Amino acid sequence: MHIAEGFLPATHAVGWTLAAAPFVVHGARQVVIEVRERPENTLLLGAAGAFTFVLSAVKLPSFTGSSSHPTGTGAGAVLFRPPVMALLGTIVLLFQALLLAHGGLTTLGANAFAMAVVGPWAGYGAYRLVRRLGGGLLPGVFAAMAAADLATYVTTAGQLALALPDAETGVAGALVKFLSVFALTQVPLAVGEGLLGVLLFRTLTANARPELERLGLLAAAPEPTR
Repeated sequence: MHIAEGFLPATHAVGWTLAAAPFVVHGARQVVIEVRERPENTLLLGAAGAFTFVLSAVKLPSFTGSSSHPTGTGAGAVLFRPPVMALLGTIVLLFQALLLAHGGLTTLGANAFAMAVVGPWAGYGAYRLVRRLGGGLLPGVFAAMAAADLATYVTTAGQLALALPDAETGVAGALVKFLSVFALTQVPLAVGEGLLGVLLFRTLTANARPELERLGLLAAAPEPTR
């Protein structure tokens, strides 16, 4: 549910851009550090960005002529932490706006704040909570993917409500309407995205376990005894 070009008032567009900018700048620094200090993770870093691009470009029809979509940012947040996804997610949104007319340039800051900032942090928080409670990697990934999706959806609904308050019930009434409009498609999408994340990390565990161990997501396998 990227906000379309020109859909926000200029003051809102500028405000959300200013809110997202510090996170994106910090994310750029973290990406540079990651590539410089751990160049062996560069391929996986690019894959995380590509996964977000492909997944968030899948638009499904919603109601009143709108659409819903997965986000894919939870996976990158688990692998590389939320600051990295602030940059990767913003790059994804920029390319989608330019190449797919999905979102817009004037609304890039708002979309980045929802999908590249709030989503990854919510997803990573859910992941850490599940792991702290004794859950394994896969339950944590499911929680991260679903929470990142839902947090993005709630944030975008709030942005739209602030920009387009209801004539009678104000921002609160508009928020309820926007949440209701997208809930029937976005909630199942969040569950589906969580399951897709589990499949993704099962594949990574089977084929790229050393990388996951290096990132601290899995304990090192014990060496075979002789």
